[in-house]
Amino acid sequence: MAISPLQKARSAYAPKLPVALRNGALVKVISGEPTTAVSDVDKIKALFPSTFGSPVLTFEQGEGAKGNAINVGVILSGGQAPGGHNVIAGLFDGIKSINADSKLYGFLKGPDGLVKNEFMELTSDIIDAYRNTGGFDMIGSGRTKLETEEQFKKGAENCKALNISALVIIGGDDSNTNACLLAEYYKHNNIPIQVIGCPKTIDGDLKNEWIETSFGFDTACRVYSELIGNIGRDANSAKKYWHFIKLMGRSASHIALECALQTQPNVAIISEEVEAKKMTLGEVVNSIAKAVIARADKGLNFGVALIPEGLIEFIPEIKSLIAELNDLLAQEAEAFGKLNDADSKIAFVVGKLGAESKAVFTSLPKGIQLQLCNDRDPHGNVQVSLIETEKMLAEMVKTQLKSMPEFKGKFSTQVHFFGYEGRCAAPSNFDADYCYSLGFNAAALIGAGKTGYMSSVRNNIKKSDEWIAGGIPITMMMNIERRHGHDKPVIKKALVELDGKPFAFFAANRDKWAIETAYVYPGPIQYFGPSEVCDLVSKTLTCEKA
Repeated sequence: MAISPLQKARSAYAPKLPVALRNGALVKVISGEPTTAVSDVDKIKALFPSTFGSPVLTFEQGEGAKGNAINVGVILSGGQAPGGHNVIAGLFDGIKSINADSKLYGFLKGPDGLVKNEFMELTSDIIDAYRNTGGFDMIGSGRTKLETEEQFKKGAENCKALNISALVIIGGDDSNTNACLLAEYYKHNNIPIQVIGCPKTIDGDLKNEWIETSFGFDTACRVYSELIGNIGRDANSAKKYWHFIKLMGRSASHIALECALQTQPNVAIISEEVEAKKMTLGEVVNSIAKAVIARADKGLNFGVALIPEGLIEFIPEIKSLIAELNDLLAQEAEAFGKLNDADSKIAFVVGKLGAESKAVFTSLPKGIQLQLCNDRDPHGNVQVSLIETEKMLAEMVKTQLKSMPEFKGKFSTQVHFFGYEGRCAAPSNFDADYCYSLGFNAAALIGAGKTGYMSSVRNNIKKSDEWIAGGIPITMMMNIERRHGHDKPVIKKALVELDGKPFAFFAANRDKWAIETAYVYPGPIQYFGPSEVCDLVSKTLTCEKA
C-alpha cells in the first residue's frame, strides 16, 4: 500500500502517556465516593441496578507487574473522528503490557460486526500500519444501535467463541449509552464480559468535568479553521464576497464557537444563544444584515459568517414548523407522494399548515421549502443535516438588504459546508496523544476488572506528564429523554454554556470582529517543530481552564 511521506514520518511518532500508565496497564486504583446521575436519579438507578453508583476511579502508576492473558474485542461506532486508530493502538499496547499473549479482535463495520460475528484479529503488523493515521478504515464503523436483548445475547455468544472477556466501544453519546446498557445486561446476568467506553465525537458535545473533551474535536476544528482562515484571506484579497460557511454540529455549536475563537470571523451564530433568546429567523437574518451594512459603510463589501449545522432546529418558530411538517407529511404521505412537481408540493403543504407555520414556511427560499418537504429520514422526520442553512441565510440576507435603504454597498455571496473534510484527518499531536492514552487507559480499566466505565484522561490543558488517568461510571452521565415517543436513558449532551468562559470571550469580542477585518489565519496542523506550535490545545479548553 502506497503511503505519503508525511504518513511515513508520522508512523514513527511515539504518543505520550500520563505518568500513571507508563509502567503498563496494571495500575494502582484509587476509588472515590459512590456516584449518582445528572438527573432522573431514581429512574436511572432502577434501569441500571448492577452498575449504578460505581465510584470515580483515579489511577496511579503500578509496579510493572504482569497478569493473565486476556482477549478483548473493539468496536468503532458512529461517525469517524480523527484519532480512532490511536485508541485501538493504545488498547493493543495496553493489553500486551498486561500479558504478551493477550489478543485484540476488531469487530467489523461497527456494532453489526459483534452481532453478525464479523471480525479480524488485530496483529502488530496491522496496528503498526495505522498508528497516528486518520479514519476508521482499519475495521470500519457503523450506526447500528446495541439495545435489544437478542443483540446482547448474540454478542455474548460470539465473544464466548473467541474467548473474549472484555469489549471496548469507541463512540459518541448514543454509542456509549449502548455500551452502558450492554454492561448492565452482562453484569446483571453474570455473563463474564466487561464493557468499557471511549469518548468520541468531533461535535464536542460529549464532555463534562471528567471528560474534558471528546477525541477528534481538536483535529477537526483545526482542519476547519485552516480552511476558514484560507477563505478569510481570500475574502480580504478579492474584497467582493461574503462567505457563508456551515460547520458540523447538529446538537451543539462547539465547533462553530471553537472555529470562531481560532479565526475571528465577522459573524458566528451560536445555536444555543439563538434558542435562549428565542430569536426568530427574521432576527437572525437581521443580525447578519446589520454586520454587512456596518462593514459596507467602511467600504468593506466582504466578510465571513459561520453557521452551525443544527441552527435551524434551535430557532423556535422553525422547530415548530418542522414538528408540524413531520406530522402533516406522515398523515398525508399517500396524497403527497402522488405529487410530481415542486410547485404542487409546496402549494399542498401551504394549504395544510397552520397560520403561524404557514407564515414561516412562505418566508423561506423555494429551495429550502422543497428540502423541508422532501428530505425525510426512515422515521419520517426532516433530515436537518441536509438542509442548506448556509444558502438559506445568504439568500434571506440578500432579500433583507434590498429592503433596507441604509444599505449602500454591494452584497455577493459564496456558500460552503465543511463537514467530511475534518472527520478523517490525521490527528493533531494532542489527539494522537490523547487517543492513545484513552485506549491504553481502557486496557487499565479492563485490567482492574471494571465494567460500565468510560475511559477518562483529564487535566488536558497541561502537558501529558500531568494528565490524570482513570475512569467514570457511564451511569453518572445519564438522564431520561423522550426518543421516538418513549422515555429512554441517554447520556446528556453537553451544549455550549452561555455563561461559560469560551462563549464569554467570544461575546466580548464579536462586535469588534464584525466591523473590523481581524481574521486570524491558523494554517495547517503542524506535527513537527516548536512545542508552542505543535502541541497546542483547543481555544475552548484554554478558555475553560484559564
